[in-house]
Amino acid sequence: MPFTRITLRQGYSEIHIAQISAILQQSLENEFSVPPGDLFQVFDERPASRRVFDRFYKSSGRSDNFIQFHILAGKPHTNAQKQNLCRVLTQRLHRELNIFPDDVMVMIQFNTADEWSFSQGRMASEDIL
Repeated sequence: MPFTRITLRQGYSEIHIAQISAILQQSLENEFSVPPGDLFQVFDERPASRRVFDRFYKSSGRSDNFIQFHILAGKPHTNAQKQNLCRVLTQRLHRELNIFPDDVMVMIQFNTADEWSFSQGRMASEDIL
């Protein structure tokens, strides 16, 4: 049950946003075993003045195309699974959309089903009849 906030520059086309979304979802399905219908993403487009980042911190150099993926997932995963997700996502974005690896940052956090309510005020940990 991941929720991802994707922060990026303004100006991406609807098609480009849909492609980033699909690449992220497929990467989550493959690396975190996320079910296909478990799709919750928010794209947050910001002007350059509202995106403040160091261009070289732990990077060879970031461009204005820098994208941040903040993933909140309900099930903990191993370090290997997290590493694979980051690598696969970055490689696919580069191969399919020419987004350079230095322009991709991924942050992953975990919580439990007791902290999610998908609808009707019921926690995900409750049995739904």
